[in-house]
Order: sequence, then structure tokens, then C-alpha cells
Amino acid sequence: MARKKKFKNNAGVQILVGIVVFIAIVFLGNLHDTNLLDSLSDVVETDSLENVDNSDNNSTVVTNVDGDLIIDYIDVGQADSILIRQGDAAMLIDGGTSECRDDLLTFLSDKNIDKFEYIIGTHTHEDHIGSLDDVVNSYDFDTFLFPNTTATTKTFENLVLAVQQKNKKFTVPQVGQEYSLGEARFQILAPNSDEYSSANNYSIVIKLTYGSNTFLFTGDAESLSEQEILDTGFDVNADVLKIGHHGSTTSTSKEFLDKVSPKFAVISVGENNSYNLPTKTTMEKLQEKNIPVYRTDEQGTIECISDGTNITFNVNPGSYAYMED
Repeated sequence: MARKKKFKNNAGVQILVGIVVFIAIVFLGNLHDTNLLDSLSDVVETDSLENVDNSDNNSTVVTNVDGDLIIDYIDVGQADSILIRQGDAAMLIDGGTSECRDDLLTFLSDKNIDKFEYIIGTHTHEDHIGSLDDVVNSYDFDTFLFPNTTATTKTFENLVLAVQQKNKKFTVPQVGQEYSLGEARFQILAPNSDEYSSANNYSIVIKLTYGSNTFLFTGDAESLSEQEILDTGFDVNADVLKIGHHGSTTSTSKEFLDKVSPKFAVISVGENNSYNLPTKTTMEKLQEKNIPVYRTDEQGTIECISDGTNITFNVNPGSYAYMED
């Protein structure tokens, strides 16, 4: 009986200890998140729309350009990362997952990147910013564009700390803001709100213009953000559309695709991914419009080159194959 009583007491102690440990974990976790969010006040700044004529919601067009614009839609599996170069200027949109960091850094090194004029983290999801902390640690950069949103993930924390350690800040761009990249220019089209239920809709969306060629980069923006962009009256017509959210049904609404009316589409998606992407819904929309599709799951890294008038790719178009919705 004495031994049984002792066992009961030990069980009670274990339960009590477990409760104390759980409370401590929750408290420390919340404290950790609070400290991280407090620190963001020192690492975030909002860009200004001064000296930008946004009266017609259309970006400035420079038709006389010299040299090529080179866009690499990098094969980072079920993730996004895009390298854009014009002359000596370079920009990186997203950085894939943390698992692709070695491949991404090797790719950038092979392209002889010295620094970035811009790094854009479209939104907080790991498949877009997973390796950006390593990029920040490895390269100098002038401006890091990031939407006005946060996350309580280790991935986001690593990125914040990397930017802080470089004595840099996140720049929150405003819709309509224009930036130059060599002789190319790009304009911010989204996000158009400060509060979304889906992190995807915080995605920074840009339209880049080089000569008479135009390119739309959408991150994971869903149909809600697409409609907001259309509602602003922006000219979204583009030669090349980076399909939103890896070809998911949540993006590439019919109305948006009609307005963009791309000559080419690019999908960054992982081979045999567990998300069943791209979907039948999206691929049938592209096929119905006879839009050639380039996709990283079938063709690996896709290089697109513009001389300001003509656009060429390093590979032939892919298929309209899809996973079931």
C-alpha cells in the first residue's frame, strides 16, 4: 500500500511539473514573439511617393534601351525565386525554402552577382523567404522591399535578424511607387490593403517594363488581391505573367487573366508536389487562351531574355498537364 501511495504522489508531481512547464513555454513563446515584433519598429520604414506621377496609374515607359533584360525563374522546387538583371543591376524576388539555400547561393554565385539593388520578399511564407536570410548574409543590397505584415515563425525571425545585422531596414513600398533597375522600371501594384485573412494576399505584386516589353510578378496573390489591382485601374497588360500561387485555384482568376492577356506564362512549381499543383482549373484557362506555359517542374530553371522588343526563352514551352483540383 505504501508503494502504491508513493506512486500516486509521483504522478501528481509529474502532472504539476508538466503544467508549470507548459505555462512557461507559452509565456516564453509569447514573450519571444513580442520582443521580435517590438524590434521590427527599428527595421521597417515606409517608402515615399514623392516625385512620382501616379495620376494615370500607369508606369513610366522608356522605349529606348540598351542591352538585355535577363530573368531567371529559378528552379527551387515547390517554392519561388526569381533573379532579374539589367546591365550591372540585379534584383531578387523571393528566395525559396530554407532547404534550397545551398543551390540558390550556388546559382547566384555562378551568375557573378556582386550585390543587389533590390531584394523583394513578397510575403512571409517559408517557400518564398526561407533562404533570404542567407542571401542577406552573403550579399550587399540597397533596398529590401517587404509588405507591412509579420509572422511568428523562425523563418521570419531569421530574416529580421539578418537584415538588422546588416544595419538595414525593410522598406514597405506604396502602391503606385516606381523604381528603376538599370534601364528597366517596375511599379508596385499590390498589396492594396493593410489587413488580409490570407498571408498570400499581402504579396507584393510588381509590373516591370523594359523597352516595349512588360512582365508581371505576382507572388502568391490570390483572386482577392487580383480584383483589388483591377479596381485601382492599373494597366496590368503584360507580355509575361508569373502565374500566382504556383498554379493554385486561388489565383489567376478569369477576369485577371483576361486583363493581363499575356503572351507567355511561367509557373514556379515542384515536380510531383504534395499540393497537387498546378491545378486543372488554372491550366485549362491557359490552354483555352493558347498561352505557352513554361514551368519549373518540367523544365528546371527558365531563363527569359528581352532586348526591349523581343522576348526569348532558353527552353521550349512545357505542357498543360495538371494535378487534380
